[in-house]
Amino acid sequence: MSLRLRLISCFTSPLLLTLIPSFLPIPSYLLSTTAQAQTNQDRTTEADKLLEQGIQQYQRSQYQAAIESWQKALAIYQELKDRKGEGLTLGNLGNAYNNLGQQSKAIDFHQQSLAIKREIGDRYGEGLTLGNLGNAYNKLGQQSKAIDFHQQSLAIKREIGDRYGEGLTLGNLGNAYNKLGQQSKAIDFHQQSLAIYREIGDRNGEGLTLGNLGNAYNNLGQQSKAIDFHQQSLAIKREIGDRYGEGLTLGNLGNVYNNLGEYPKAIDFHQQSLAIYREIGDRYGEGLTLGNLGNVYNNLGQRSKAIEFYEKSLAIRREIGDRYGEGLTLGNLGNAYSDLGEYPKAIDFHQQSLAIKQEIGDRYGEGLTLSNLGNAYNNLGQQSKAIEFYEKSLAIKREIGDRNGEAYSLIGLGNAYSDLGEYPKAIDFHQQSLAIVREIGDRRGEGASLANLGNAYRSLGEYPKAIDFYQQSLAIFRDISDRYGEGISLNNLGNAYSDLGEYPKAIEFSQHSLAIFREIGDIAGQGINLSNIGSILEKQQQPELAIVFYKQSVNVRENIRQDLRKLPREQQASYTQTVAGSYRSLASLLLEKNRVMEALQVLDLLKVQELQDYVRNVQNEKNKEKIELFPQEQKIIQDYTAIQAPVIRLGAELADLRKLQTRTSTQQQRIQEIEKIQAQTNQQMSDFLKSSAVVALSQQIQQTAPQQNLTLSAYKDLQIRLNRLGKRIALFYTLVLDDRLELVLLPPGKPPIRRSVAIKRTELEKMIQTFRQDLQDPNSQVKQTAQKLYSQLIQPIESELQQADVQSIIYAPDGQMRYIPLAALYDGKQWLTERYQINYLTALALTKLEPESTHDPRVLAGAFTQGNYNVQVAGQTFNFQGLRFAKTEVEGLGAAIPNTTKLFDKAFNRDAILSQIKNYSIVHMATHAVFVKGAPENSFILMGDGNQINLKEIEEWKLPDVTLVVLSACQTALGGDLGNGLEILGFGYQLQRTGVRASIASLWEVSDSGTQTLMNALYARLKSGKMTKAEALHEAQIALITGKNQSSGETRSSVRIESGNSGQNAPIAGNLSHPYYWSPFILIGNGL
Repeated sequence: MSLRLRLISCFTSPLLLTLIPSFLPIPSYLLSTTAQAQTNQDRTTEADKLLEQGIQQYQRSQYQAAIESWQKALAIYQELKDRKGEGLTLGNLGNAYNNLGQQSKAIDFHQQSLAIKREIGDRYGEGLTLGNLGNAYNKLGQQSKAIDFHQQSLAIKREIGDRYGEGLTLGNLGNAYNKLGQQSKAIDFHQQSLAIYREIGDRNGEGLTLGNLGNAYNNLGQQSKAIDFHQQSLAIKREIGDRYGEGLTLGNLGNVYNNLGEYPKAIDFHQQSLAIYREIGDRYGEGLTLGNLGNVYNNLGQRSKAIEFYEKSLAIRREIGDRYGEGLTLGNLGNAYSDLGEYPKAIDFHQQSLAIKQEIGDRYGEGLTLSNLGNAYNNLGQQSKAIEFYEKSLAIKREIGDRNGEAYSLIGLGNAYSDLGEYPKAIDFHQQSLAIVREIGDRRGEGASLANLGNAYRSLGEYPKAIDFYQQSLAIFRDISDRYGEGISLNNLGNAYSDLGEYPKAIEFSQHSLAIFREIGDIAGQGINLSNIGSILEKQQQPELAIVFYKQSVNVRENIRQDLRKLPREQQASYTQTVAGSYRSLASLLLEKNRVMEALQVLDLLKVQELQDYVRNVQNEKNKEKIELFPQEQKIIQDYTAIQAPVIRLGAELADLRKLQTRTSTQQQRIQEIEKIQAQTNQQMSDFLKSSAVVALSQQIQQTAPQQNLTLSAYKDLQIRLNRLGKRIALFYTLVLDDRLELVLLPPGKPPIRRSVAIKRTELEKMIQTFRQDLQDPNSQVKQTAQKLYSQLIQPIESELQQADVQSIIYAPDGQMRYIPLAALYDGKQWLTERYQINYLTALALTKLEPESTHDPRVLAGAFTQGNYNVQVAGQTFNFQGLRFAKTEVEGLGAAIPNTTKLFDKAFNRDAILSQIKNYSIVHMATHAVFVKGAPENSFILMGDGNQINLKEIEEWKLPDVTLVVLSACQTALGGDLGNGLEILGFGYQLQRTGVRASIASLWEVSDSGTQTLMNALYARLKSGKMTKAEALHEAQIALITGKNQSSGETRSSVRIESGNSGQNAPIAGNLSHPYYWSPFILIGNGL
């Protein structure tokens, strides 16, 4: 797979130079012996004290208190007509409001101050105020205005010979250009500022400017230079006893190490910074540092800890009234929740952040937040919406002249169009981005843009072009010592050469990438490269060896699955999109080699992976076991890893040497030595894979593996679990591949078997669609298509089912096979449900295969019987009407099972369900539900009062005593055109995860009265508590097939939910023996 470099906008807090004037001294000319003069003098003294008090409060980040003091001072100065004091106080008020993020107020106060300074001819004060206006506009993201004010300020400072002020203003110009992404200009201004401070011996200004140079180089991706400048700054701050500046510089060092991925160092610096801010009582600095600690923990993958720090930061920002910081922290919370896969929460935080940015007029922050909203929607698969946000962001970045931000918005657009398969458009955006990052000197951004261009050209099949871009990307990442970027570029080169059929080169690049990812501890990168090596070996006709690497890749990825959230954000999307393909490749290869039990293990892990990708919260907590490696396989991996070990050890040394801006001849020679060792080791690894020793081990595996499958602990454990159920149960898995259908059956007490059916995926999916259409028409002649599918799915394993005297089938369908009920397959004489009880499986690893203790059922039943509700979800409006037969259905249920609580319409609401649900063993909901593929957050169950319970909300429930949840609603577990069917099992799993043993849901909209009849039959059999759910559903379906029940044929709803068959009124039919009535309901989980 090609790895994409996503540049996500994260908010950190570097140093920004501002100036707070000292308090106004008592002018000597005010001293007088008259009573009035004495009164004026007292008032002036009072104002001066208030001014000084405000400054002290300001320095402790007590901005609101400072404002109150200065407002009182201002009133006195205005009363005394003291224009100088008035102007000074107005300027200080402007600075306070600027720090609170209320820039419009800040600008108003500074403009008033400026008018007074000009009126009284105070050139020094005029220059100062122009600079403060520049700082306010810079914070707003209006850099062109900021630069204009700073240039005016600079002219005055030079005119009056204020060298200190000149240095300060040059520094502020540098900050403005740094924010614009024009780091080279920023560095030039900071160097000029530094020269002045050194000339006049201003150690404080020198320290500040060294810090600003550090920030500029950090933004350029030149972290080693950044660290050097910050360390120089830190030394000065400590020398002059500037605790505030020391805290600020420690924080900036933390930010640099965070960018380098050296998170323990970053945390250490931020913790030192935090201690200082708390010591000096600086609440603003404390809030800022807590936010930066959140950033580090977020990058470490410790999202809950990150969120904890962000929430502490947010509380302080709100406490001190810092609107700018509040918006910034809300954005970081959005990024953290986005990394957790909780995109609706992320979007909510970004929207709150956006509202603040727009309220305070922060155009820079607004553009950044719009870009982050684009990222969230792109991760949700809503590319059109993502593009809309990226375009809005791009417009703002261009308006304010933020070249760096413009480049990142273009990267976002390129990635979104690439995800849509519109590669020419993607290339155009990436080319535009590349031009900008080259212009502003952003080396990491350049490497990312080149890599993304390579990905787009590879997707178009233009491999030589892709390789050229990957090579350019690789050179840059090596130049800036970005090991992660280097590993990605090497991986992508391996893929491109594999596509070209140049396998030795492909192996070489993949091995080199693997070494880097092992060196830096990137387990996702390791899993991807191991899989890529497996794929190359498979193409080279080395299947046994390919399996070894595929298995090792799966084991690495299973470790990741224990907490997917630990992955860096740019890897999560690519991980979930491609890992399933690796699992399928391994399962396919194992089946071809008749290693069926291993294949079954992989297929089960694939089910978990697919659910994880769909629901984005599944964690395989119970299945801690890995895919077993046979002794010969262990030997291959151990020897291969041992050969690579020296290169991994040398990798860190090489990275450190490459970081050096200037190198001695000895250091340059050492780089060449290490690169030579790398090349030699790579060749040794390639030679090892072709060695006679490995060939011999591969032959042993080929000869012994099929039999060894029956000695695997996973096989023995599974047989024990199935035997516990005390029935003749077979486990049945399917795997849909492009060229064939694989069937895996584990009969009771016997070894697993594999049957391969020669049918193309496209042909099978057409058959599924035709069958599904026939099933949804109660007047159709469905038996013909049902028999065709029976011949593909059941006939190849029919004799084994009969010989094992199977009673129940635990069925794990794959892909679009999830959209059709296995029960409705027809053998020419009987429906499959007449022969077997059928239980759908999410995954073995997620299911307790234990017999259920018998007890009298207690039922909580709700029904939506009357009313009309409109529900808006994901840009769509749904209209739902009450279900006429739902009341009869629930009343019948109550008659069958005395321990039933019935809730109708308004009484059937969220609070009523959640407050009572834990007290019942069965929950029955006769209402509408919509489950949409690809977006679990938008899937919901309609309550009788018009409110909804969504799929994500269900995962928070704890229902250990609920054994069955039934949704007798139309369109349950399916939304719209056929996808991969994960929306069906995704809902079942969410309930399983709460502790619910099993659930029943429908595959299409069902007849209202027909459902009532089926449910009556189901509960009549469940009421004793002695029949399993699978048995009860099996017998209820047979009752409809063989009985004489009649139906009016009225559908459960007349609403059109999505395009396709959903929402269509069903034709009237009276005979309930048609599978339209009895087959849509499937049992998911453990109903045995």
